[in-house]
Amino acid sequence: ARRYSTAPEAGSKSSSNLAYYLLGGGIAGLAGYIYLDRSGKATAAAKPKISDKSPLDPQNFVDFKLKKIESYNYNTAKYIFELPPDTASLLPIASCVVVKSSDGAAKPLVDDKGKPIIRPYTPISPSDLPGELTFLIKRYEAGKMSQYIHGLQPGETLAIKGPITKINYKINQFDEVGMIAGGSGITPMYQILDYALKDPSNKTRFTLIFANVSEKDILLKEEFDALQAQYPKTFNVIYTLDKPSAGWTGTTGYVNQALVQHHLPPPTLGEKAKIFVCGPPGQVAALAGPKAGMKQGELSGILKQLGYTEDQVRFAHLSRLLPTNRDALLQVFKF
Repeated sequence: ARRYSTAPEAGSKSSSNLAYYLLGGGIAGLAGYIYLDRSGKATAAAKPKISDKSPLDPQNFVDFKLKKIESYNYNTAKYIFELPPDTASLLPIASCVVVKSSDGAAKPLVDDKGKPIIRPYTPISPSDLPGELTFLIKRYEAGKMSQYIHGLQPGETLAIKGPITKINYKINQFDEVGMIAGGSGITPMYQILDYALKDPSNKTRFTLIFANVSEKDILLKEEFDALQAQYPKTFNVIYTLDKPSAGWTGTTGYVNQALVQHHLPPPTLGEKAKIFVCGPPGQVAALAGPKAGMKQGELSGILKQLGYTEDQVRFAHLSRLLPTNRDALLQVFKF
């Protein structure tokens, strides 16, 4: 499979520890199948030829047809959009796209001033997967875009623009990478992990702290558990729950100083280590300090207290693309 290197909406505030939680935006490659030729010899079929040109446009919105919907849990589903024949998204790692209702939609999604509502999302399908672009989208009661997408039916379209590159990730760029994520903010982390861990030359060790309200809220758990089982020397995932069931034996509570210190690479590794955080403003402030308007603020919070430097933790957010209201998704990478 080709490899290319170059990123949900925030719900209403909760009184639980996930006011501190981390939000903010697939299956690798299409394997060739095996068949028997006339001599009885097993032979790998050729992989489909993929165009070098992505059907996505970073400058303009393009309509893509919703191919199918796969229910995931009580409030989340996979939305699989159809790409033109012999094409793949070719999204850089790591990157996201922005979406809006199609211009020809029967009920376009607009704000109070009649302007299109635009939100960023991170696809979970591999960048070299032919014919499909998949999003894992959680439905929020206060989320206008998530509500809109959850109302789409197969055959209808969504306007997509991108990619927007968040990190020009390179294999083995760091010795260790620490990740903190929560809820649907996990998708940018999954994009990086799925790409890096499946590269045969990868030697970087990744540690992911993934915070959620309860077990039923953990997204992509099956995929992360599979990655950990397949790459035990280079990947470890820690799940922490705000409201665990009586039978939960894992970590509980919000991400605190002790949890970070115990699991993530130490700041003494300097440029050999990076910390990625994807979360909303409250989470970002708790871990690394608030942003300064549209710019990165000074590093503070838990990571600062533990001795990490601004070179190890920095902002790269999408808020400048969005209206600054409660419904606006803010995905934040700190790395």
